[in-house]
Amino acid sequence: MGIERIVSTTISEDDTQEEVIEKSLRPLTFDEYIGQERMKSNLKVAIDAVKKRQESGEKDTPGSTLDHILLYGPPGLGKTTMANVIAHEMSANLKITSGPAIERAGDLASILTNLQDGDVLFIDEIHRLRRAVEEVLYSAMEDFKLDITIGKGPSAHSMRLDLPRFTVIGATTRTGSLAGPLRDRFGMLHRLEYYKESEIEQIISRTANILDSQIKPDAVNLLATRSRRTPRIANRLVRRVRDFADVNGDGIIDSKIATEALSLMEIDELGLDPADRNLLRLMEENYGDRPVGLNTLAALTGDEATTIEDYNEPYLLQIGFIERTPRGRRITPKAIAHLKKNK
Repeated sequence: MGIERIVSTTISEDDTQEEVIEKSLRPLTFDEYIGQERMKSNLKVAIDAVKKRQESGEKDTPGSTLDHILLYGPPGLGKTTMANVIAHEMSANLKITSGPAIERAGDLASILTNLQDGDVLFIDEIHRLRRAVEEVLYSAMEDFKLDITIGKGPSAHSMRLDLPRFTVIGATTRTGSLAGPLRDRFGMLHRLEYYKESEIEQIISRTANILDSQIKPDAVNLLATRSRRTPRIANRLVRRVRDFADVNGDGIIDSKIATEALSLMEIDELGLDPADRNLLRLMEENYGDRPVGLNTLAALTGDEATTIEDYNEPYLLQIGFIERTPRGRRITPKAIAHLKKNK
């Protein structure tokens, strides 16, 4: 059966230390959520409108619940965090599952029939839903009805069950892989963009404060330049540098400690790690300035094609180190110059 869990923002005695830290790092309100200003503005308007209709007594009518939302963009930019914020702002329960976890239509039916009015269902990697599961989701999202078939063969008959009004938040790194009929059922589509360096600096300062670590402004700036403009990576670097500062210093993170820690992790001045540089080096050594196919790159590096496409490629494209052509990926002179500098 598909993974289904209700997310609570409170900390319980059963939570591990890592889970407690993870919960505290996730913002709960739009004010705490740094960046993505355009998306936040649009979502605030939609949520305020729904709350106003609910307060005026309009229930079980179109518009009495938040429209379905599709969040898309590269990994690590805050899609799951935004789902948490939306549910919190709506004072709603958040149920989390993922596309690969819902193996059969019956799994989805079980999740849907356990929803309450106003609940938010977050489906991560929604582009990986099976076709049979998608077809069940269509009528559930559009009409709040669940069509199920009872029995098999000549005696089989279908039933239509009423569902409570709920909101689906889908997250994907690949909108192109999403079936058209499913994409059309989302009333709001929002792309999460890479963050500005100033926003990443705010996130790093906030994370260090929550972790009760003292960090100097020059170290904040240094970590921001190495974070690939991605909050998930920024938070990870803060944790690792904090560990290094505790073991090799007095716990205070300054530029010297941060530089030594980043050097130990082999993260260069643009935030590229050994996997990124290995990918670029193999492209240069084997193909020069000629294009190479994604599957060939995967065979060269030993990584999955999806790993290269979802993790390495978006940032390398963003900074102009590789470019896509009809015949494949090609390394740029800018990337070759960077490799020579970081030999």
